[in-house]
Amino acid sequence: METRSLNLDASFSRYGAKTVGLTWRSCLLFGAIVALIGTTPANAQDRRVVNLELLLLVDVSASVDDAEFHLQKRGLAAAFASPPVLDAVRSLSRGGMAVSIVQWADHAHQQVAVGWTFIGRDSDALQLAQRIAAMPRRIHGGHTALGDALIFAMREIDSSPYAGLRRVIDLSGDGRSNDGRSLSRARRDVLERGITINGLAILNEIPLLGQYFAKHVIGGDSAFMITARDYTDFADAIRRKLVREIRSAPVVRKMDQDRSLRAQAARVHTLN
Repeated sequence: METRSLNLDASFSRYGAKTVGLTWRSCLLFGAIVALIGTTPANAQDRRVVNLELLLLVDVSASVDDAEFHLQKRGLAAAFASPPVLDAVRSLSRGGMAVSIVQWADHAHQQVAVGWTFIGRDSDALQLAQRIAAMPRRIHGGHTALGDALIFAMREIDSSPYAGLRRVIDLSGDGRSNDGRSLSRARRDVLERGITINGLAILNEIPLLGQYFAKHVIGGDSAFMITARDYTDFADAIRRKLVREIRSAPVVRKMDQDRSLRAQAARVHTLN
């Protein structure tokens, strides 16, 4: 892939201006799960069914300096305001999608930067782009705990006010896991919940990081990964990734709503 510099501010401005019988043992397990998740809605019927539930994990560990964080932020903002992503959003029909952004670093530091947001039309996507553009860095430094980031994301999806027909964690980062819980166990737990993990490997420090992501990070239904040579390539990579993720989402039909809500409730009741 050829490295090229991108004017992310100009890109964002251009696009934005253009369009802005349970057993007793099972009961105990259920209680433990609810305690673990913490904010899981008491009634799955309260959830809004969407085509896609997408949680974006943004790397803010010690290997990411402020300039590189800015490139990630502006790249995400430009992507959500770009015509290809807006076209993909329109393809979702009435179901729409829900997006949340989490910044992550070591085992003790993951923080929601943009809460769950519904996107059903151009104006929703453009408003989200503006929020991302104004998003501050919430974590400064720390090791790289991919396993903890995945578990945090899983809990955020399980406790969200949405019931996605497809649920995806999109993890971007520039390093291997070197802190916190086992990545393989975390990945297994996420996949057992029916959540797909996609990846965006940034190769500026580890040229073969893509192979690591392919083997140890991504998984689930139609999982895929994309690489960016460095942070100047991030905007193009995340735009292409979002288009693919959105267009792979199933379209909500009336019969899907009850089915999705039942599936979401079942996931709360069982782990494996």
